[in-house]
Amino acid sequence: MKILLLGANGQVGHELRRALAPLGELVCTTRSGCLEDGSACEVADFDVPDSLPALVERTGPDIVVNAAAYTAVDRAESERDAAFRANAHAPGALAQACVQRDALLVHYSTDYVFDGTGSRPYREDDPVAPLGVYGESKLAGEQAIQASGARHMIFRTAWVYADRGRNFMLTMLRLARERDELRVVADQTGTPTPASLIADTTAEILARPFLRSGLWHLTAEGGTTWHGFAAAIVARAQSLGRIDRVPRTVPIATGDYPTIARRPAYSRLDCSKLEHDFGIELPPWEAALDSVLV
Repeated sequence: MKILLLGANGQVGHELRRALAPLGELVCTTRSGCLEDGSACEVADFDVPDSLPALVERTGPDIVVNAAAYTAVDRAESERDAAFRANAHAPGALAQACVQRDALLVHYSTDYVFDGTGSRPYREDDPVAPLGVYGESKLAGEQAIQASGARHMIFRTAWVYADRGRNFMLTMLRLARERDELRVVADQTGTPTPASLIADTTAEILARPFLRSGLWHLTAEGGTTWHGFAAAIVARAQSLGRIDRVPRTVPIATGDYPTIARRPAYSRLDCSKLEHDFGIELPPWEAALDSVLV
């Protein structure tokens, strides 16, 4: 089969290039038209959603995997139009193009569609109530795809990191080499999820016959706070020789680290539907972290 991958230079997109390659012909796109190694690829500009259907028509994919998104959570508060173009209008345009080809659209969404007032992991059918523009734009993208009539699979994920790019894990490793103390928010709970786990799970699902259109939660299992995640990162990294020492990790409140956009205080996702529907066992977040650090 032929797969069109959008956002091939991102954290998840980079891992998808590896994971999807064995499934068939893979056509990669980036905004610049270049992969990180300098080689040329197709151009997909999510700031111009109306340009995307022509790309789908020209490349003729059986599956479109959208790993591109506007992810600057704080900046989205002042760039609402840009966030909605990339996260809502562009997926909607892709979905309409997929209808024309009867192509399957795979799309990734976020835990930020929830307000974080829950006390148990969120299920797919729980009420949504985003706290900020980023979450609103991602929810609008989900809804545009669902309303399009396209065959689709939407995976909500959370707290994504990888051993490349810019993310919480790499920031903690850098700061651990520079500081004796890390002050980290301890009253926000979620599930750290490697980009590699998202990509591998996606590939495993796409290797099977199409089940049905739907929405599934996809994270590692269990949960922790940002403080707990930071402590695990530095402890494991030190044991593996990636850092020389373990700095103190000091828990702080969200109010001690103010941000422009509000974050959900609790955003663990219940992934039992995905595990049941596809027979996939997702690893605990601690084991997933080990797989990235090793």
